[in-house]
Amino acid sequence: MEFGYTSEQEQLRRMVREFAEAEIAPHVREWDEGQTFPAGVIRKLGELGLLGTIFPEELGGAGMGYIEYAIVIEELSRVDGSVGIIVAAHTSLCTNHIYRMGTPEQQKAYVPKLASGEWLGCWSLTEPEAGSDAAGTRTTARLEDGCWLLNGAKTFTTNAHHADVCVAMASTERAMGHHGISTFIIPKGTPGFRPGRKEDKLGLRASDTGEVIFTDCRLPASQLLGKRGEGFVDSLKILDGGRVSVAAMGVGMAQGAYEAALRYSKQRRQFGRPISEFQTIQNKLADMATEIDAARLLTYRAGWMLDQDLRNTKEASMAKLFSSEVAVRVANEAVQIHGGYGFIKDYPVEKFYRDVKLCTIGEGTSEIQRLIIARQLLKE
Repeated sequence: MEFGYTSEQEQLRRMVREFAEAEIAPHVREWDEGQTFPAGVIRKLGELGLLGTIFPEELGGAGMGYIEYAIVIEELSRVDGSVGIIVAAHTSLCTNHIYRMGTPEQQKAYVPKLASGEWLGCWSLTEPEAGSDAAGTRTTARLEDGCWLLNGAKTFTTNAHHADVCVAMASTERAMGHHGISTFIIPKGTPGFRPGRKEDKLGLRASDTGEVIFTDCRLPASQLLGKRGEGFVDSLKILDGGRVSVAAMGVGMAQGAYEAALRYSKQRRQFGRPISEFQTIQNKLADMATEIDAARLLTYRAGWMLDQDLRNTKEASMAKLFSSEVAVRVANEAVQIHGGYGFIKDYPVEKFYRDVKLCTIGEGTSEIQRLIIARQLLKE
C-alpha cells in the first residue's frame, strides 16, 4: 500500500495546474456570467491528451489510469468546476461507454476522435420522469425495416448543444422494465436528433446542460451499443466510473475554496491582527483540510479499484457521497470565513458555493448513494 504520487503523476498534476491557472483562471468569472462554453480550452485539453486519459494509446488515448484521470479532473475543478464537468461527462460517460461496451468497429470509429478532442461527447440517461428512477425510461426505440426508430427526450445532458456524438438509453421492450433498455450511439446531424432547451443553472454555468430530443430518429442497426436489453445494466457500470469523476470534481472545488479561504484569512485583519490567528478560524481551516484529504483518499481508492479491474460500486458511491458533501461544507465555511465579502462576486468562494451543490445531485443524489452503499453492505 502506497500513499505517494509517482513522478509521472506529480508531473501531470503540475502540468494541469499550470494550464488551468494560465488558460482558465483569467476567464472564470466572464464565462460564468455569460454562460460561455469554453470551446477553445476544451480543444487545447484535447491536444494535450487530457480528453483521453483512460483510453489505450492504440485508440488515440493517453494510456493512463483512473488515478491520473482523477488528478486531471481535480486540478481543472480546483479552478473551474464547469471545465471539470465538461471533461468528465465527455470522458468517463460518453467515450468510456463506447470503449467498454462497443464493438471493435465502434471503438475504432468513435474513440480516437473523442479521445483526441476532435469530437466532443455527451451521455443521456435522465428524463423528466426518470431521474433517480432511471429504469423508468420512456424514450423508445423500435426496429423498423432493419433500422432503429427513436422517439422521446432526455434532460440534464452535459454538453448537449456542443456534442458531436451522443450516447443515449431508450426502451426497446417496455414490458421488461430495466431489462428492456438498450443503448445507442447517435452522431450529430442524424435526422430527427437535435438539442432542445438549454438550462439556466445556479452554478457550473459555463458548462452546457440541456435536452436532447429524438423525433422519428432513424439509426442503422449498427448504432446499437452493447447488447439489446442490457443498456440499463451497462449504464450502472459506467456510473461507477462516473462517480469517481464527480468525487474528483468535489475534491477539486473544495480544494479551490479552501485555498481561497486560507489566503483570505492571512490577509484579512480584525482587532489588529490577521483573522487566521483566531482559534475559531483555525478550527474551520483544520476541519476543511482534514475532510478534503479524506475525500481525496476515498476518491483515489475508488479509482485504483477500477485500474485493478475490480468492481467498485460501493467504494465509488462512498467517494461520491463523501466528497460531494465535503465540498458543500467546505464551500460554506469558505464563504463564512470571508464574511460579507464571501457574498460578493469579486471573490471566488461565491462561485464555488454555487457550483459544488451539483455534486450532491448529479450522477445519483446523495440519497441514492446511501441506498447503493447500504445494498452493497447487506450483500456482504
